[in-house]
Parts: sequence; C-alpha cells; structure tokens
Amino acid sequence: MDVRKKTASDKTAALNLLQEHHQKYQTIALVLQGGGALGAYQAGVYEALDQAGLHPNWVAGISIGALNAAIIAGNAPEHRVARLREFWESITRPQLFPAWFTPPMDPAAWELPWQNGLSGLAALRALTEGQPGFFTPRPFPLMPWRASPASASWYDTAPLKTTLERLVDFDRINHKTSMRVSVGAVNIRTGNFAYFDNTEGDLRVEHFMASGALPPGFPAIEVDGEFYWDGGMVSNTPLYKVLSDPACRDSLVFQVDLWSARGELPRDLAEVTTRSKDIQYSSRTRLITEYMAQRQRQQRILHDLMKLVPEDQRNHLAYKQAEVHASGALINLFHLIYRNKPYEGHYKDYEFSVDSMRLHWTSGMDDMLCTLDEPEWFERPTPEHPFITHDVHCED
Repeated sequence: MDVRKKTASDKTAALNLLQEHHQKYQTIALVLQGGGALGAYQAGVYEALDQAGLHPNWVAGISIGALNAAIIAGNAPEHRVARLREFWESITRPQLFPAWFTPPMDPAAWELPWQNGLSGLAALRALTEGQPGFFTPRPFPLMPWRASPASASWYDTAPLKTTLERLVDFDRINHKTSMRVSVGAVNIRTGNFAYFDNTEGDLRVEHFMASGALPPGFPAIEVDGEFYWDGGMVSNTPLYKVLSDPACRDSLVFQVDLWSARGELPRDLAEVTTRSKDIQYSSRTRLITEYMAQRQRQQRILHDLMKLVPEDQRNHLAYKQAEVHASGALINLFHLIYRNKPYEGHYKDYEFSVDSMRLHWTSGMDDMLCTLDEPEWFERPTPEHPFITHDVHCED
C-alpha cells in the first residue's frame, strides 16, 4: 500500500471522515500479543491511535501485551503515551557503545554485521545482568532450597512489580466507568487458560504479572491461591476472547501481532531458532480470524432468519435456543504485524536496548499512521459482509 502525500486540508478531511466512521462502532478493541522487547511496537501503534483521537474502550493483552494494557488502562487518556514511553525507557538500557562509535572500515561492509553484533550484545547483557525496572538474575537459582513456585526461575521480577505500581493507577482500571481490560494467563495446576477481566472482578498488579510470567525465566505468580504462568504458553493472542464475547457488538478491532506466521525458509541454526519462535508465538492468528469470520457470518444469517419467524412462534423453545447463538454484530478487524529488522536474531524478544526499542516504537507508529491514511477502510461493514479483515502491509 502506498502512503499518499496529502495537503493539510486533505488530512483534515480524512481525519473527520475517520472520526465519523469510528463513532459508529460500539466497541473499539485493542488486542495485544506477547513478544517481550518487541512490545514497543504496540506502544507506537497506540500513539498513532491517540493522535487520531481513536481511544479504545476495550484493551486485551497477553504477556508484554498485558503490561502495555496495564499502562494504557491505568492512566488518563492524556497521559497514556507519556506513561508508555516512561515504562519502555525504564526497562531498557543504552547500547554498550555510543551511537557515534563505528568501526574503521567501509560502511557498506560493516553496517549490518555491526548492528547485529550490538543487538546480540544487548541480548547477552539482558541474560547476564537483567533489565532495570524489570528483572534481575537470581543468585544460585539451582540450589535445592529454592523449593517454591514463586522462586523457581532464573530471574526475579520484583522490579517489574515496583515499576507497574509506580506507573499504573489500579483504581482507575477497576473503576466502573473505565475501559474494559482482559489479560490471559495459564493456571499451572490445571493447565487451563484463564482470563482476568475487570468486568468480573478487580485487577491487581499480580494479574498483569501472571500474564507475563514466562518460565523458566520468570517465576510463577500467585493470584488468589493459584499460581499462573504466561498466557502465551497456550495462546499468545487474546483475539478469540474479544471476538467470542457474548455481548459482541459492532466492533472495530486492532489486532497487533509481534510475530509473523509467514516467513522465509531458514538457512542455518540461528534462523531455525528465529523462525520456530515466529511460528510458535504467532498463535495462528489468521486461523482464529478465519474461524471467527465464518462463525460471525453464520450467526448473522441466523439473526436475519429469526426476523422471518412470526411473532406468535417466538416463544417456541427452538426460537429461544437459536436466539442465544444469533448475532447481528458487524466486525471490522485490522491486523498489524511487526516485521523483523534485518539485523535482528533469535534473541529479538529479549534484546532490550534503547535503540531497538525506539525502532520498534517507530515501526508501530508508522504502520498505524499508514493505516489511518485510508479512512474508507474504517467504514462499518454491511449485513451482507458482517466481518471484514484488513491485513496491513505498508511500504517502507
């Protein structure tokens, strides 16, 4: 898709049309996948939405997506972007070498290997030193006296708890007029997936940390007597939660993925590791989307057929049963996917350098701005086509 150059008046008209379209939706959902350090891409997407005045009333996340969701939902709209930036700047660190330092050789020969080396070094530092405001290595993690689910891990995430408590207003998250928040985790004892939702009970810092407790790096988090691990172990996207909601209404959904299900064939072991992560954590988003689109079309047909039933037959048991499964909702789904940078390796999800964070953030913002440049895409679907999907692919 080409990004068209527009005059100021064209941009104003496009923004007005965008606002007109998005006001026709009852639900505006932001769906955030897990992906560690790549999560800054989601922050960039949100900043672009904020600039356009599109404020979600439902945010659902898993792992790093849950942490971004906490920052968004736990702050006033006018402070969310600043708090997201503060969060990401708190948990990243500058490169070991300053940006102006370059090796004395031909730039065409060293630029990509040099970037790859810096990225790998940043990832190695994360493994050996931890990340400020996020996690620290445990001393002697294999010692037998560490016989507890809350300490059986390579790293201690106590710094993350402090960071979230500093940046997130949990009273705001749990206020009855706040946006809806859903975060996914896995119950270790049962192996079942669980969603924590502020429409069903108050959310605390532990709920968000549980969603991002990826073993064996991070410890299990106790919530109300049960221990939980990262939701990405079962499903790395909360898209199904949003689309299968019983109260599903006309919805504008932004699905922000950090892993691409499609990619090139790997040529060496490092690429094998990278590609296997992409496939594992992409969580078959397209498959879920296709399934939910088919289901929504069927529910819409049932909804329309029920209008043909005479009034005197609507107390029949079959009609009552069908009523539960029918839906007249119209869904417009935008699928944004982070694209790997040439220098990134299999460690991209734990490479927390400031430079990479800023590139991820800028990529998310650019992709979302590119999408917003097409306001006609935001028009509400028709009953004939109740579920529309836009796969966003912007040119660099």
